[in-house]
Amino acid sequence: MQTPDITQLPEGVRQGDERLVKLTLEAGAQAMKLSERESASAQFLRLGISGGGCNGLSYKLKFVESARKGDILVFSSGVPLLIDSKSALYLKGSELDYSSALVGGGFKFHNPNATSSCSCGESFSV
Repeated sequence: MQTPDITQLPEGVRQGDERLVKLTLEAGAQAMKLSERESASAQFLRLGISGGGCNGLSYKLKFVESARKGDILVFSSGVPLLIDSKSALYLKGSELDYSSALVGGGFKFHNPNATSSCSCGESFSV
């Protein structure tokens, strides 16, 4: 993952901190590894929420090249994260972890705003 030049961000991108979203060291290391395989031009990991999943809302992770107006930029565990302002309402205070376990491994969100989540941890409701 390239280090983004934050002086070149579009107008309207705000700086946030880990009170919004925090990556564990394991999640940060895995995100860096994946970004090198996925896209040489990716500068950010975009975290988002969309409708769907068995509980109503689902988490989305995607490597992107640039920020958009209204995004919030957070640096956590060496990874530049972008969160759109709508998703930020649902993600505030969340932690993204990673486990390499054979069963139940992968990225896992720990979201204090979720009132329920599915057994796989990929969708939730508030």
